[in-house]
This record gives sequence, C-alpha cells and structure tokens, in this order.
Amino acid sequence: MKDMEPVQLAEGPYREHRLCYYEGLCRTVLTLDKEVPYPDGKLIVSRTDTKGNITHGNQSFVDMSGFTREELIGQPHSILRHPDMPAAAFADLWATLQRGTTWQGYVKNLRKDGCYYWVFATAIPNIRNDQVIGYTSVRRKPSRTKINECTELYARMLAEEKKA
Repeated sequence: MKDMEPVQLAEGPYREHRLCYYEGLCRTVLTLDKEVPYPDGKLIVSRTDTKGNITHGNQSFVDMSGFTREELIGQPHSILRHPDMPAAAFADLWATLQRGTTWQGYVKNLRKDGCYYWVFATAIPNIRNDQVIGYTSVRRKPSRTKINECTELYARMLAEEKKA
C-alpha cells in the first residue's frame, strides 16, 4: 500500500485517524469537529473514471472540498472520505453503480482543512456505447433532520464494523 499526502489542517483541536481504502491507498487524516455549512442554492458536481479517480469537478466542488482543482483532478474520490463514514455505505454505492443503477445517500465529507460538510448525493454511471466509462455525482444540501438521523446510524454502523 502506498501513502497519500496528509490532509492539511485548520487551527483547532484535532483527532488523528489512519484510513485505508479499497483501492489500496492509506493515509493519516486529521479531523476537526467543525461543520462547514452547505451553501444554499448550490450543486456540487464531480465526475470520476471507472476506478473512482476524479476527472472533473465544478467550482462548488472545489470550494467545499478546500482543495484546489489541481489537487483534486486525478485523485481518488475517497480523498474526501470522512472517518465517520462506515465502509458499508461505500460498498453499497459501488455495488449499486456496478449494477448500472443510480445510488442516493447522505455523506459526511472531509475537507482539506480537517473540517467536514454533509451532502445528499446522487451518483449515476456514465454510459457510452453500452459501456460504463465513469460516474457522475451531484450533491445538494441535506436536511438537518436527515443529517441527525445519519449521524446516529453511521455511528452504530461504524461500531459494528469495528467489532467485526
């Protein structure tokens, strides 16, 4: 496994986590318990290749992630994975996309500075000539009620994953 560059921090107390992803990459992330609110009226759009590497991101994607466009393009989309997200959520995402169907779910994303933001994501396969050539994800502002529900659910799921 190869290491990715560590995530840069904002000022404040942080927690250190070691994350390893399905694609074989590992990295240490430092998180702050600070939410960056999703901006009203914005859509975050990104595209990836079939392996999940970012090929495009709109300005809202760049702005919310805290990374530059150059830092994002070519990186695995998991660069935004927050350690509070259970692996099962992403296993479901990939299984759904590989069936050629649309996936929707609530995701807590990690910013470059260690803060986080929540999204309601819709991911679809991009199909050309009957072949999947990549994926597009469109994210919008989630409701606070759903964020609260998912925070509790994901904490339970993570606890179960750690037991296994």
